[in-house]
Amino acid sequence: VHNSKMVKSCRSPNGHCTRCPISSQSPGDSKVVEDFRRRLKYFFMNPCEKYRARGRKPWKLMLQILKIAIITFQLVSFGLSNEMMVTFKEENLIVFKHLFLKEYKDQRVDRYAVYTKTDVYDHIYYIIDRFINLQNLTVGNHAYEKIEGEYTPLTLCQEFFRKGSISPGNDTFDIDPHVDKECISIYPLEPLEDRTLSRDINFSLDFKRLLSVNIYLTLKAINLQTVRHHELPDCYAFSIIIMFDNRAHSGRIKINLENNVGINECKDWNVASTSGKNNHLLLFDSLVILACFTSLILCTRSVYKGSQLQFHYTAFFHTYFGKTVSWSERMEFVNGWYILIIVSDTLTIAGSTLKIGIQTKDLTNYDVCSILLGTSTMLVWVGVIRYLGFFKKYNILILALRAAFPNVIRFSCCAGLIYLGYCFCGWIVLGPYHEKFRTLDKVTECLFSLINGDDLYSTFQKMREKRYIVWLFSRLYLYSFLSLFIYMVLSLFIALITDAYETIKQHQKDRVLESQLKAFVAECRDQPDSGKYKIDKEPTCCCCFG
Repeated sequence: VHNSKMVKSCRSPNGHCTRCPISSQSPGDSKVVEDFRRRLKYFFMNPCEKYRARGRKPWKLMLQILKIAIITFQLVSFGLSNEMMVTFKEENLIVFKHLFLKEYKDQRVDRYAVYTKTDVYDHIYYIIDRFINLQNLTVGNHAYEKIEGEYTPLTLCQEFFRKGSISPGNDTFDIDPHVDKECISIYPLEPLEDRTLSRDINFSLDFKRLLSVNIYLTLKAINLQTVRHHELPDCYAFSIIIMFDNRAHSGRIKINLENNVGINECKDWNVASTSGKNNHLLLFDSLVILACFTSLILCTRSVYKGSQLQFHYTAFFHTYFGKTVSWSERMEFVNGWYILIIVSDTLTIAGSTLKIGIQTKDLTNYDVCSILLGTSTMLVWVGVIRYLGFFKKYNILILALRAAFPNVIRFSCCAGLIYLGYCFCGWIVLGPYHEKFRTLDKVTECLFSLINGDDLYSTFQKMREKRYIVWLFSRLYLYSFLSLFIYMVLSLFIALITDAYETIKQHQKDRVLESQLKAFVAECRDQPDSGKYKIDKEPTCCCCFG
C-alpha cells in the first residue's frame, strides 16, 4: 500500500474536492494517514487491548458474561416448569388410552385396530360407558367440562358416502362420492342399556359406505405438580378425539386417540407461600430483559459505528490512494458476533416477555416460549467463541471455520441435489415395501441415519421378504448410496475444512496479510499502551481527509 502513488484531497477555486499528487501534499498529510491508520487499528482491537489503549472499561464483555449466567439460570428454571407441563400432558394421554380404548396395551398406535362389526360397536359402547362413569373410574383429578353450568357432551360422528351400492362378487359398484356427516350428543350421567346403541341413541353404521367414526369429548384437570415447586398450578382442558378410520375399506379399521391440550388460568385458587416466589421470578425475568435491552443498544451502536468507519475507510482510500475497496474488505467492518448477539438479545426479550405472561397465567404459549429461550441461550453460548478467539490457538480454529464456510455451503448444495434424488427414488420404489421409506420425511431421516452408520443392518434386513426385483433394486440403491456418501461425500467435506485449516495455519506462520486493509493497518507499530490512542480525532467527511 505504501508504494502506491498517493493522492490527496484538494479544493479547487470553485470549492469542489479534487485529487492531488502526493508531492503536493502538506506536511500534515502523513499525520492524517497515521492517525486514521491508528484509528482503524483501535477498531479491530479486542476489549482488553482497548482498555489498555484508552482506559475504557469493557462494558460489553462484562455484560455478556453476566448475560450467560442469568440467561442460563432463567432457561433452567423455565425448563423445569416446562418439563412438568409436558410430563403431565404425556401421562394424561397414556391414561386416556387405557381408560377409553378397550383392551389397550402400551404398544404402537398403528397396530391397534378392529376387524369385525361386533368389535366396532363394542369399542364405541365401551368409550361411551367409560365417559359416563368417569368419576367412578379415574384415579386422577379429571372432571367433565362445564359451560354456563351445563356439562359438555360426548359427540359421536360418522362420515359416509351419500349413496353406495357395492358388490365385489359381481365386480360392480355404484358410489356417490359426496360425503355426509351425522352426529349425536351424549351427556354425562345418562346410563345406556343396549350395547348395540340402536335403541338408546338411534345409532347404526353402514360399513360399506362408512369412512370414519369420530368421538369427541372434553375433560378438565389441574396440574398439582407445580405446587411442590411453589408455583401457581395450571388448569388443563383436554380435547380428546378417538378416530375409527375405515377410509381404506380393507377390512381393518384403525383406532387412534389424539389429545389437544388447552392451558387456562384457574378461576379460583389459593396456594400458601407462592406469591413471594412468583414475584421473585418476575423480578428476575425483568432483570434479564433489562440486561438484554442494554446489550442490544450497545451492540447496535457498535455495528453502526463500524458501518460509519467502513464508509470513512472507503472514502479515505479513494481520496488518498485512488483505489476502490472490495466488498470483502468492507465486510471486515461488519462484526458478525455483534449481529449474533443482537439476534440473541431480541429472542431473549421476546421469550422473557412470554415467560412473564405464562407465570402470571395471561398466556399459555409454552412451546413458543421454549423455542425463543432455547435458541437465544444457544446463541449466547455460541457467542462465547468470540472471546476464545482472543487466544491465538483458539483463534485459528475460528478462522478456519470462517474460511471454509463458503466452500462448505457450495459443496453442500451440490451434495444436497444428489441426496434429494436418492430421497425421491427411495420413496417411489421402496415406499410401499419398507416402513422407513413410507413417506418423504421418513426417507430423509432414514438416509441421514444411514450416512451416520445408524440402523444399517435393520434397514437391509427388512427388505429380505419382498419381491425379488424390488429386493435386488434395494441392494443396488443402498450400496450405491452408502458408498457415495460415506466414502466420497463425507471425505470431501472433511477435506474442505482440513484444507482451510492448513491454509490459515500456513498464513499465520508466514505472516501473510490477505487484504490491503490488513496490510494498511499492520503498518501501525503503536502498541495499545503507548498513549497515542487517547488523542485520536475522528473525521466526519471525505474532504476532512485532505
